[in-house]
Amino acid sequence: MRSLNIGATGMLAQQTNVEVISNNIANMNTTAYTRRRAEFHDLLYQNLRRAGSNSSDTGTIVPTGVQLGLGVKTAAVYRITEQGSLLSTDNSLDLALQGPGYFQIDLPSGETGYTRDGSFQLSADGEVVTHDGYRVSGISAIPANAVSITVNTSGEVLYKLDGTTTMTSAGQLNTAIFANEAGLNAIGDNYLLETAASGQATTGTPGSAGYGTVLQGFLETSNVNVVSEITELISAQRAYEMNSKVISTSDEMMSTVSRLKS
Repeated sequence: MRSLNIGATGMLAQQTNVEVISNNIANMNTTAYTRRRAEFHDLLYQNLRRAGSNSSDTGTIVPTGVQLGLGVKTAAVYRITEQGSLLSTDNSLDLALQGPGYFQIDLPSGETGYTRDGSFQLSADGEVVTHDGYRVSGISAIPANAVSITVNTSGEVLYKLDGTTTMTSAGQLNTAIFANEAGLNAIGDNYLLETAASGQATTGTPGSAGYGTVLQGFLETSNVNVVSEITELISAQRAYEMNSKVISTSDEMMSTVSRLKS
């Protein structure tokens, strides 16, 4: 019976759906996390009677035909890149992007990583780095005797030395945008990599046309809506139960046929 396999594909699809939802809920407090959404496609169809075929020698046409579906499959897990809320931290090296863009990070592999997690720190050498110690691109080392660090909305990093009143530039934060942000490859630790699907990064100064601005002393929170996720979780659970009911019903029908044969 096809319904056994169809029900099984439905259960597997809803299992994937629950896994995506659970990952969203698990990351509800992850800085700058973007929630995911599972998307599904129907599987191939078996044409028992093809629509549009001739039903007689006189040229009459079958109007609808008979097509039986074979179930469902996971098509994609889509990243929803909407802006998260901004949380005030009053930390001079906490940076948030308001609008499009990603910070650029120099990864140990030589690749450029992209992130919206702006919870940066100073290394022992005075470099602005991530939690993992990876250097933020475009910023030179800040002297140990700097008494204040300022990052303006256009991404310029300035510091003031002890005993001086003038600000010195430590570099310029350029952010990156992509034609297809959902095509970026997530590698964990809040880092994303460029792929053929995302297109090449286009870098520019924050605040210019098409780029978001930098806010110092803020962090972008996760864009996960817990109420929405719980609702989706309940819906996925109900769908899973209904697909399991299809399998149990099909099994009972097959048992009835077996008893008839005996």
